[in-house]
Amino acid sequence: MDSTGNGDRDRTAFRMTRARRIGDATISVLIRAGVVPHSYMLTTTGRKTGRSRTTPVTLVEHGERRWLVAPYGPVSWVLNARAAGRVVLRRRGQHLDCTVREVSAEEAGPVLKEYIALARPTRRYFHATLDAPVEEFIAEAARHPVFELTREARG
Repeated sequence: MDSTGNGDRDRTAFRMTRARRIGDATISVLIRAGVVPHSYMLTTTGRKTGRSRTTPVTLVEHGERRWLVAPYGPVSWVLNARAAGRVVLRRRGQHLDCTVREVSAEEAGPVLKEYIALARPTRRYFHATLDAPVEEFIAEAARHPVFELTREARG
C-alpha cells in the first residue's frame, strides 16, 4: 500500500516535454482570450533569476475566494510562489495581483477534490479518484500544494 491507501498504483510523474510546451502555448492563447473557464495565466518571479515566469493554471473559485492548485507537485512556479509570497493572474485583459498562503492538508482536501472535477487532464497525477471521499485528497495534499489567493489592494 502507498501512503494514500490506494495500493501501489503508480501515478504519472510530470515531465515537461515538447508536446506539453506546444499544448501550453496553444491553451495560453485561449486563456488570454478568456474562453477557458477557471483558467488564468500565472506569472511568478523566479526565485533565483528574478525573471518573470508564466504558465497556464486552473483555479478553484467560490465567489471572491480563489485557490491555486499544483497538480504536478512542487514544480518551479510553486517554489517561486512560496519564495515571493505573491503571484499575478491574467486573462481577457484582467490583471490580478495576489498574495498566496499555502493551506493545510485539511483545507486543501476539498479544494483538490473540486479541482480534479474542473481540470480533467490532470486527474492522472492524483491517486484519489473523482468519486473518492475528501479524506483521500487530504491524504495526498502534500503531493499537490494548494494556495489560497488574496487579491492585493491597488493603491
